[in-house]
Amino acid sequence: MSEHPISRFPVPAIDALPDDLRERVEGIAARSGFVPNVFLAMAHRPDELRAFMAYHDILMEKESGLTKGERELIVVATSAANNCNYCVVAHGAIARIRMKDPLIADQVAINYRKADLTERQRAMIEFAMKVALRSQEIVDADLEVLRGHGFTDEDIWDIGAIAAFFAMSNRMANVMATRPNDEFYAMGRSPR
Repeated sequence: MSEHPISRFPVPAIDALPDDLRERVEGIAARSGFVPNVFLAMAHRPDELRAFMAYHDILMEKESGLTKGERELIVVATSAANNCNYCVVAHGAIARIRMKDPLIADQVAINYRKADLTERQRAMIEFAMKVALRSQEIVDADLEVLRGHGFTDEDIWDIGAIAAFFAMSNRMANVMATRPNDEFYAMGRSPR
């Protein structure tokens, strides 16, 4: 273990990963310039990493009524509420890039209610927070509010699924004590 371990659990070397995961992780590293620590930490259980990556990609990369930046804002807000340092830092970096705004992710992480959001985005995050923290309280009126902002039922499903998936991810990152990569802190801070 280094001075700053990335997980409480054993972290396999990239070359020890099953071929499909090794190729995927190497592809991520080639695009981003580094391997996000969450993939290394979760590689402790390869089958779970495969499932995690597959569901992540389905939610975060598909065509949707939500922009990729808005999806990242959901992750940042709910991860902050769940006290997940890894996801706030990592997805904050991605949100800054995808929103093309160096401030928004930090605003959302600290207090989304005071962030420079549109009313539509604020309604989206309010619902995501309810999913992440009080899903038993969701009622039909909550969905009507979102429909009033132009969200379709498919969009509403996406908001709920992203918030729920990352609630699980937040908890596992906290169980593993996954440390954010240093690279994330500077990403997207200057407008391109």
